[in-house]
Amino acid sequence: MNGVMIPIVLFGCLFIGLPWLILHYVSKWKSNTPVLTGEDEKLLDDMYNLARRLEERLVTVERIIAADHPDYRPLAAPQEDTARYEQPVRYDPSRRN
Repeated sequence: MNGVMIPIVLFGCLFIGLPWLILHYVSKWKSNTPVLTGEDEKLLDDMYNLARRLEERLVTVERIIAADHPDYRPLAAPQEDTARYEQPVRYDPSRRN
């Protein structure tokens, strides 16, 4: 009886208990992940819009200063919106490792 009971217990622990334990804690981990609420998304949008407006103001101030002082060079060159939509560099198979 003792020789039969050990393999049954080991089988139960390895193939039933261990997967159940792992899946239990994986599901707990997934259910505790933070989710962006509507308020969080609105806050992010507001911050993005504020950053864009501040960048536009900075570019305007740098243009005014550059017009008054020809030796002035802005810290960062203004990025145009068209630069975002440039065509990517084509893939060259001869440059493979």
